Amino acid sequence: MKLLVLVAFAVLGAFAAPTAHHDGAGIAYQGFARNGVEVFLGIPYAQDTGGENRFKPPQPLQLTAGSIVDSTKPGHACPQQLGQWNAPLTLLNVTKESISENCLNLNIVRPANSGYKKSNYPVMVWIHGGSFWVGSNMEPTHEPDALVLNSVDAGTPIIHVAMNYRLGFFGFAKSGALRQEHSENAGLRDQRAAIEWVRDNIKYFGGNGNEITIHGQSSGGLAVGMQLLAYGGKKELPYQRGICQSQALEPGITGNFTRDAMIKVIEYTKCNPGNSSTDAPEVIACLRSKDTQTLFDASAATYAGDIAHNIGDIWLPSVDGDFLPEAPSKLIAEGRFGNASYMFGWTQGDVNFFTDINIRNENDTLRFLESYLPKVDPYALTVPGKDQNVREYLSLYPVTDFLPPTGTNLTSEFYRTARVFRDILMVCEPMLLARAINQKGIRVYMYDFNQTLLDPIIESVYGIKGMGVVHTSEFAYIYGNLSHYNVSGYPFNPTEADYELAQSASRSWASFAFLGDPSQGAPTWHPSKVLPGWLPAFWKFGELKPYEHAPRRPGHTYVYTIGGPYGGLWPLDGPESIEPVSSQTLEEKCAFFTDPEFLLRAGV
Repeated sequence: MKLLVLVAFAVLGAFAAPTAHHDGAGIAYQGFARNGVEVFLGIPYAQDTGGENRFKPPQPLQLTAGSIVDSTKPGHACPQQLGQWNAPLTLLNVTKESISENCLNLNIVRPANSGYKKSNYPVMVWIHGGSFWVGSNMEPTHEPDALVLNSVDAGTPIIHVAMNYRLGFFGFAKSGALRQEHSENAGLRDQRAAIEWVRDNIKYFGGNGNEITIHGQSSGGLAVGMQLLAYGGKKELPYQRGICQSQALEPGITGNFTRDAMIKVIEYTKCNPGNSSTDAPEVIACLRSKDTQTLFDASAATYAGDIAHNIGDIWLPSVDGDFLPEAPSKLIAEGRFGNASYMFGWTQGDVNFFTDINIRNENDTLRFLESYLPKVDPYALTVPGKDQNVREYLSLYPVTDFLPPTGTNLTSEFYRTARVFRDILMVCEPMLLARAINQKGIRVYMYDFNQTLLDPIIESVYGIKGMGVVHTSEFAYIYGNLSHYNVSGYPFNPTEADYELAQSASRSWASFAFLGDPSQGAPTWHPSKVLPGWLPAFWKFGELKPYEHAPRRPGHTYVYTIGGPYGGLWPLDGPESIEPVSSQTLEEKCAFFTDPEFLLRAGV
């Protein structure tokens, strides 16, 4: 079956418009039908964040009893850069007119004819990525219609919710004055408020507020990791499961990236009269007095010179003593985080697109890694008495292991650098968190996505061949939106394997939300076409007896390779592994990258 979602407009006409009723307050949300699902757009979950509310935690919104909320039009996106973003085929559906600080809103997509008063569907809540700098809940490549339809066909129906949250300077401003009023990490606090709104209100749309799975990719994946660490685990989580796609933690959170960016914005806006401390309350008062465009222009002007600095991830979460009470690595080591089952994963060539294509030799590699991890000195080997971190871990990556594919002008050193970069950011840090969750006795799943539609598109648009399975490659499959890449004259030649994966991957994501099991608990027969044999990453003898296909050797880390020529569940090492997996020696490399000393120096 080839499931395509092509229509991006409302299908109204003779059909009655879907409505959700807030029974307690008599509020009606008016939506519309589309592609066999029911859609509610732009539902506000908190107050306008402009003016006196700027930087502050999201303020509760009280709608007038008996009001009708028009949910047929998108809500505003949060202030951000317009146009193409620094990611492969990121189709930002944002215009100047659609941006406002009054942007805290949700989109809800539910199965059609759900009989919402009787239904009790699990809910998936999407946190978009974009380096905490761009993005919205209207981005076409994560339109959820096909995901919802596939979930219904598989017998694991879900409701999908996508949120907007404050970005960049507006969402991650950092200063002593903001810390005093618990206003740092505003963007993360927005996300928490959105999840809590869903928990408390999704029943009016036919959902189960006690069966919530949050999921996100890139900085959205980082956000899903941060939500688990929120308040050091002292407050109960408002969700039950999480999926971190291509990130869960990030180097630099305890570093100076955000602090340096904040100082530049303050200087640019002249909000430090008399060169007063950037932590002073009057500085924040000055910033709150400025109009939105002035502040965004200031953050954009000062951001541009830093984009090579930490690949643009400059506005990051902060250790604020409240929402994030300690460094992530410390919270993880001490088990100070909430209880939820998680999936973690990456794409095989996750950061290839973000790696300098001009890398030709080891000196280029060292310079690139120094820029990415400035606290780790790449030339330490030549300095007596200093540790040898970068050259030590480069020795784990012999350049001879990275032969370029036929036809590319990218070098072995490029692929080597990209793999180091990927393992630090996308593989080993998520694995650190995965192991910690497992230590609590909570089930964890891991995957490596190895199929893409983007390689020929990148070659066509950028003239670069051999980029591989890059960042965002999984979107086409988990959202079932292959047709959304058939735009702008891009090469579009999906195979039968692409259509099949668009069905099985989306059903596996929905299965995890519905059952807590991405293989839908079906060990030998898969009528729902979920990914077969996807078992937990860590297990002991006796735990998986019902599974006929359970691996024979506990004590290893099992990762499901999704798509490509060697798809299936494989241990990272040992005799049951296969060469394309075991040759990556991820157990050895991640032991280095998750060592407490390395994490400290990397700012995790």
